[in-house]
Amino acid sequence: IFGIDGLVVIGGDGSFRGAQDLCRLGVPAVGIPGTIDNDITCTEYAIGFDTALETVKDAIDKLRDTATSHERCSVIEVMGRHAGHIALHAGIATGAEAIIIPEMPYDFNKDVLKPIIEGRQRGKHHNIVIVAEGVGGAVEMAEKIESITGVETRATILGHIQRGGSPSVTDRVVASQMGVHAVKLLQKGIGNRVVAMQRNIIVDFDIEEALQMKKEVSPELLETAKIISI
Repeated sequence: IFGIDGLVVIGGDGSFRGAQDLCRLGVPAVGIPGTIDNDITCTEYAIGFDTALETVKDAIDKLRDTATSHERCSVIEVMGRHAGHIALHAGIATGAEAIIIPEMPYDFNKDVLKPIIEGRQRGKHHNIVIVAEGVGGAVEMAEKIESITGVETRATILGHIQRGGSPSVTDRVVASQMGVHAVKLLQKGIGNRVVAMQRNIIVDFDIEEALQMKKEVSPELLETAKIISI
């Protein structure tokens, strides 16, 4: 139909629902997860996540340099409207004192102020706080930190710079693996599937099944973040 033999749809839940509709019209379509937020429920990894993390990590490293030289606290807002995977991974990678994500309720005094104050008491001269955009309020949080602690604090919202850049090696390899898997399905006349990664293995699911799956933040990563921030 429409002169289309098969279609590979890269995106998230909305894109997959579109692929599902195309399949109902007789166009074989296979979905591939692609979003920097890594919040697609059926897969452990979505194309774009690692590239965005590299961008965020580089930005935080640069902000840490200036925070160190001026003995400041830096509050950095990263993308993740409904999921805190970027904030959590980047926070661990850069040794942030506090990581605030939508999935976990937080107490400002306990989870933000306390690690900053305790760090200063141990002789630390800079602090990094990572906030996912789903929580938001980086500017207000920075103002509040400074007013209470007296520590000069600056807010940075990284914004759409996270969506660009040359793809990382991991993204290129995973995208190639998923692409090959998708094409093989279409060559067999199989559509209405979503390609995914589970336990580092490329698999596929019925689109409706994939859309019904749930995905939670790793408890192990949360524990790691807590220990690293001490």
